[in-house]
Amino acid sequence: MSNRLGLTKIVSGGQTGVDRGALDAAIACNVPHGGWCPKDRLAEDGRIAECYQLTELESRDYAARTEQNVIDSDGTLILYFHPLAGGTLLTHQKAKRWRKPLLRVRLDQTLDYERIVAWIAEHELHILNIAGPRGSSHPGLEELTCSIIVKLLRHPGNLPLS
Repeated sequence: MSNRLGLTKIVSGGQTGVDRGALDAAIACNVPHGGWCPKDRLAEDGRIAECYQLTELESRDYAARTEQNVIDSDGTLILYFHPLAGGTLLTHQKAKRWRKPLLRVRLDQTLDYERIVAWIAEHELHILNIAGPRGSSHPGLEELTCSIIVKLLRHPGNLPLS
């Protein structure tokens, strides 16, 4: 499925929190999804469910997964609470290293959907990596992320072409 902005796929690593919420939104909106995850589908809550179409790396290293998702996407959207830390900070660093378009959106401030849509259009993104904190750091983060990404995918500027 493509849309006016050209998004064809949502990518994440499948960790609890932002990653999983982004994948759930893609599934809910019938947008193809995928990405890389650690060997054995490792996540902080155990094994990542098979409903998420992720490819396992040969390594259980979260950093390798993070970097591969940055490499294989056209740009990265980071949803986070200030300050950047842990894997979220690593994602930021990898996007800079690979010179990929990067947009950081703070979840503790008013969301500007128009800014996100404009950024996607400006960089002509097709495969969007979405990253942020794991679920244990902020209860309800998966649900919050899912609602944000569903709203983004259903944004008037992002409707499917007829």
